Amino acid sequence: MVDVMIAAMPFHGHVAPMSAVARAFIAQGHTVRVYTGNAHAARFEELGASVIRWQAAPDFDEQDLSATFPVLRGRKGPRQMLANVEQVFVRTGSAQCADLLAAFDEHPWEVIVADGMSLGAHLAAERTSTAWVTVSIVPLMVPTAELPPPGLGLRPARGALGRVRDRLLHRVVALVGRPINRAYQAERVRVGLAPNGLGFDAACTSPQLVCASGVRELEYPRDRPIEQVVHVGELIGPSSDDRRVPGRWEALERDGAPIVHVTQGTLNVDPHDLIEPSFSALGRQPVRIVAATGRDGDDALPFPAPPNASVADFVPYDRLLPRTDTMITNGGWGGVLAALAHDVPLIIAGGDVDKPEIAARVAYAGAGIDLRTGRPKPRAILRAWRAVSADASFRTRAARIGAALRAHDGPREVVEHTLDLLEARRSS
Repeated sequence: MVDVMIAAMPFHGHVAPMSAVARAFIAQGHTVRVYTGNAHAARFEELGASVIRWQAAPDFDEQDLSATFPVLRGRKGPRQMLANVEQVFVRTGSAQCADLLAAFDEHPWEVIVADGMSLGAHLAAERTSTAWVTVSIVPLMVPTAELPPPGLGLRPARGALGRVRDRLLHRVVALVGRPINRAYQAERVRVGLAPNGLGFDAACTSPQLVCASGVRELEYPRDRPIEQVVHVGELIGPSSDDRRVPGRWEALERDGAPIVHVTQGTLNVDPHDLIEPSFSALGRQPVRIVAATGRDGDDALPFPAPPNASVADFVPYDRLLPRTDTMITNGGWGGVLAALAHDVPLIIAGGDVDKPEIAARVAYAGAGIDLRTGRPKPRAILRAWRAVSADASFRTRAARIGAALRAHDGPREVVEHTLDLLEARRSS
C-alpha cells in the first residue's frame, strides 16, 4: 500500500476530478491525504481522506477571487487569464509548498499526485525528492514549435504563412509571459530552490508522469509525442443528485422534443453571457432547454425564461445527458468530456482562461462549433444550432470521441500508472 498526497487547487473544476482520483486510491486501500481549500475539505473527508487545508497559502472563494486578489477585479478575457495565472496559481506557490512541507515533515508521503496547476506540489516534490504525478484536468498544453502557442484557441497552421504566424506568436507569448515566469522563478527562490531558467509551463507538467484527461482524438497532431504523457479519458462520470432536478423534469422526460442543455460553467457565471442569448435564440424553437446557472443553491435569473426552458443551479448529468441532443457550453473541460462521452455534439462559447483552447480543439475534431467568443449574439447561437441539427457529421464525430472516452476508466488508470511509476523508481 502507498502513502499518497493529492493536491487539488480549490476550484470546483479541479476538485471534482481530483476527488475521483482520491476515491480510486482509497478504494484500493492506499492511504490518502489531500491538500486543498477549506470549502472543499468535506468532499474529500467524506471519501475517507485526511485533509490538509490551505493555511500559509491564502484560501479563497472561487466565486469572488477579487476579494482575496484585488488585482483581478473587473478583468475578463486575456487580461483575466494572465492575472489569474500569476496571482492565484503562481504567487501562491511558495505558501502552498510551505503547507505541504509541514505535512511531509509530520508524515512523509511516497508520491504526490497533483492537478497540473498546483505549483506548490511541483515545488514540494522537488524539495522532498519524491515521486510527482501531474493530473492534467484541462487539455494538455505543452508548448511545441510545430503548433501555435497553447491557450490562444488557434488551430494548427497550414502552409508557410501559418508557420510564420506561429513563430511570431511564440515570441509574443514569451514576451507577454515574462511577468508570470519571473514570478515562478521568485517562488522557487522563496522555498530554497535555485532558479532553473524554465517557464511556468514547465511547472505544470511532471517530467516523470502526466495523466492527461481526455483522449488523443482531442489533441492536435504532434510529430513527437511527449513520452511521459498517458491519456486516461474522463476523470468524473455523470453526476447524480435528484435534489438538483430542475422544474418540469417529469414533463421533459415525457416530451419527445430534443433537449438542448445550456451551461454557464462554474467560474464566470454571469447568465447574461450565455444563458440569456441562448434563451433568445431557442425560446421559440421546437426544443426543450435545460439551463444550469453554475451557482450552488441559486437558480434565479435576472431575466425571464421562455416557456420551453427549465432552470437549475446544477443538473444531474446521469439523467440529463442520455437525453440531450445538443449542449451549449462555456467550454469547461469536465462538461465537454461528459457531453462527448454521451455522443452529444457541442456549441462552445469559450470566453477566457482555457475555454477558447477547448472550443478550438472540439471544432478541429469536428464534434462541435466554436463561437469564438464568450458572449455570443442570439443570431450566432441559432445559426450554430441549426448547423449542428442539420449536419450529421457533428454527431458522428462526437460519437467517435465518445467511444474513445468510454474505453477508459480514468481514476483507476491514474492509480495504475502511479503504481507503475513507483515500481520503476524502486527498481532503478
